[in-house]
Amino acid sequence: MRHRILAVLLPLALSACGYNTIQTYDEQAASAKQQIEVQLQRRADLVPNLVSTVKGFAQQELEVLTNVTRARAGLIDAIKSGDPERMANSDAQLSAQLAIVNRSVVEAYPQLQSDQSFLRLQDELTGTENRISTARQDYNDAVKVYNTHIRTFPTALTAKVTGAKSRTYFDVTNAAAKDAPAVDFTKPATKSP
Repeated sequence: MRHRILAVLLPLALSACGYNTIQTYDEQAASAKQQIEVQLQRRADLVPNLVSTVKGFAQQELEVLTNVTRARAGLIDAIKSGDPERMANSDAQLSAQLAIVNRSVVEAYPQLQSDQSFLRLQDELTGTENRISTARQDYNDAVKVYNTHIRTFPTALTAKVTGAKSRTYFDVTNAAAKDAPAVDFTKPATKSP
């Protein structure tokens, strides 16, 4: 008889202590983080095509394109690490480098804006930026729910016993990554024949 009572009370006790909800919220946050990683990887995969297309028009802008390639490599490393803070900082760095491409190279070579492959890549990157923004917001919302839940009594007791830890938000923390790097475009570009 005791075993039957224990079998009935144990699930009730576990649900009352919030263990299952902690696991559910943690999985939701993990799933949302995975969506950010998928979209960041998609973006990183588009960058080499963009660099190749621009290189055909702007051979002398290799430094700008090299910086984009470096920023892409940093983003891929950050994705592999799974650290939301590192991914956010690397993503901001790549965004800054892509903004430089748009400001310097695209404005200097207006014929790029009529190239169909370049236009498709720009559309793909814009769509990916929107998906990253949505995925980031979904993740941060899921983290807020999870972190709030594990800090609320009585669930905080269960979280402490089970070792549930707060999740990190997907926010840029590196001040240098928030700002576009300074680039000197005062030198006139020499256009190839």
